[in-house]
Amino acid sequence: MSHPLYIAFIWHQHQPLYKSRVTARYRLPWVRLHGTKDYLDLVLLLESYPKLHQTVNLVPSLIMQIEDYAAGTAFDPYLDLALMPAEQLDKEQRKYIIEHFFDANHHTLIDPHPRYAQLYNQRQEEGRTWCMQNWQAADYNDLLAWYNLAWFDPLFWDDPDIAGWLKRGKDFTLGDRQRIYSKQREILGRIVPQHRKMQDAGQLEVMTTPYTHPILPLLADTDAGRVAVPNMTLPAERFQWAEDIPRHLQKAWDMYKDRFGREPRGLWPSEQSVSPAMLPDVAKQGFKWLCSDEAVLGWTLQHFFHRDEAGNVLEPEYLYQPYRLPTPFGDLAIVFRDHRLSDLIGFTYAGMEPSAAAADLVGHLQAIARSLIHRQGDGGSSLAQPWLVTIALDGENCWEFYQQDGKLFLENLYDRLSHHEDLKLVTVSEFIEEFPPIETIPAEKLHSGSWVDGSFTTWIGDKAKNRAWDLLTAARQVLAKHPEATAENNPEVWEALYAAEGSDWFWWFGEGHSSNQDAIFDRLFREHLIAIYEALNEPVPPELRSPVELHEARGDHRPESFIHPIIDGIVDEQEWDKAGRMEIGGARGTMHRSSAIQRLWYGVDHINFYVRVDFKSGVQLGKDLPDQLNLLWFYPDRPMVNSPMPLIDVPDVAPANYLFHHHLGIDLRALSCWFQEAREFYQWYNLSTRAQVAFQDCLEIAVPWADLHVPPDWPLHLVLVLSSEGLFREQVPEQSLIRIEVP
Repeated sequence: MSHPLYIAFIWHQHQPLYKSRVTARYRLPWVRLHGTKDYLDLVLLLESYPKLHQTVNLVPSLIMQIEDYAAGTAFDPYLDLALMPAEQLDKEQRKYIIEHFFDANHHTLIDPHPRYAQLYNQRQEEGRTWCMQNWQAADYNDLLAWYNLAWFDPLFWDDPDIAGWLKRGKDFTLGDRQRIYSKQREILGRIVPQHRKMQDAGQLEVMTTPYTHPILPLLADTDAGRVAVPNMTLPAERFQWAEDIPRHLQKAWDMYKDRFGREPRGLWPSEQSVSPAMLPDVAKQGFKWLCSDEAVLGWTLQHFFHRDEAGNVLEPEYLYQPYRLPTPFGDLAIVFRDHRLSDLIGFTYAGMEPSAAAADLVGHLQAIARSLIHRQGDGGSSLAQPWLVTIALDGENCWEFYQQDGKLFLENLYDRLSHHEDLKLVTVSEFIEEFPPIETIPAEKLHSGSWVDGSFTTWIGDKAKNRAWDLLTAARQVLAKHPEATAENNPEVWEALYAAEGSDWFWWFGEGHSSNQDAIFDRLFREHLIAIYEALNEPVPPELRSPVELHEARGDHRPESFIHPIIDGIVDEQEWDKAGRMEIGGARGTMHRSSAIQRLWYGVDHINFYVRVDFKSGVQLGKDLPDQLNLLWFYPDRPMVNSPMPLIDVPDVAPANYLFHHHLGIDLRALSCWFQEAREFYQWYNLSTRAQVAFQDCLEIAVPWADLHVPPDWPLHLVLVLSSEGLFREQVPEQSLIRIEVP
């Protein structure tokens, strides 16, 4: 019997609990805005392709907030202002609007709308003070309307009301904004029923996540952090509350049954985090399968997934099958996502023409099928056994970077897959019911890790994250001293605990991620903890009245003055305090490509150009960190010979596909370097260099201006690329270039 290649798409839809326990109001608008842009349209678009089956994960904390907004009982600061008469806005409110009502990707959500783009360009070009002094009520009316209009998914643009607003484009009134809000509520109210309808029809499988998205392995024991990083610095107090795991699972289970009229089968463990300790509770609750990342499988099997020059796995039979996990309460199936294919959708395809991106993904799937057929060794031309490729990723944030919110890409992709006889989209449950797992992973052998590098360093291990864990531990210990406070007679204390145990607070604390809402996440976390003490009539510890960490601006900034660092690889912040700085490792928000690089520093003096690279804690050269670093210089608007990167498998997206003039390669093991200059016919010519390189606590590089042979005041742009054996691995910055002027 021959088989098609089976593909399981899993879309993860999640938002943390934004509702303040002090004011009972929402502090951020993302559930409302993503609700009109990302949740309903994804499944409505799929419904037009009935042959294609998929899986969607709706996190319970998201469902609760969607329903709150749909009922008209949820309000946030952005919504409050959107429903105010523009003439009544005070100075602080106008300032807030100018600062925050462009919080969106301007290429995809602002620029396509002329009036919204006009207001944005005025703020960028004339400045915030000019806007405060010159904008009239009509400008605020339009901005308040457009911030909400722009988030309506293009799939809804043919709605008569939305089409009318888009066509008019300006001169909006308070009445218009009130009707826009009503349209938001209408769309939000359709999300859960539409998922239930499509699941009942058999095209969709809806799965769930532990109640408030906690990292279950860390609830069981924060020492789990040391499985992947043995030298991890842990919180002062060890958190060990495994009994909270079944509570989160039961809450999710009950909500699912109530909303979908059946028991869930699949569990998306928060952040794809798994460990042996959590498995018995998952099976005992009744779940049949769960998903994680290929990094976790690699650690479990002690097998590194090598890829060819096109990025396809060389040993596909390890990754593209479900595994059986035996537990005392029955077997679980587990699938592991293809990290690279998932990242192509999450990070790369947005920068490509939609049909080309769809063709590329289908091409990768066809290559996987050919590889599996070849490795059968039977000379056949079709798959002799069933294989499952799992593509699992965030189903909301990535679309903000796509044309028309990903509609064009998905239509191209779905059309190709609908007509492809050798590729078949299935839900995970469909596959494992027809083809139960053959291979077994002993439960105790399952690696403890997440989708981020197979570790938990994103949520524990640095000073701020550990302090947050200590605060949570103290509150949990106080609750344990009140056995009379049950979920039945004191639900508020338990709901506050569940919320505080969510993963999102730890994601934003400390190193790794930052946004302009860091202080709000800090405040929400502490409000959940404060509510625990107040519900128990216990004194609130004074440390909960102060931020977990100082939320100073950590954003990118240009060099402030000349710098003169000693190139020794030893971190000396005074040497780099006037340098430019770029956050790399997820500092731009939720959607980011997992990177071994945490931060870049760069600066100049009259002799050298300097770069410092800070890596994430615990990364290992040759394992987490490729062994080559490449610096490539691009000179805009300067007539000179240029060539493509001298690397293999360079993605055809800007700026990686630019032509460059200079190239410095560095072997991070030997700390040797080579320097090249572009010549005619896309050739590279080797030159001598006096560059200095040192690698200890960080990587420091000095490149003499004399090597580059460029005159003063010339602009130059730089990109850094990690590679191994000449194969492109990662580019930083991810979607831009470092801009420098020769002094």
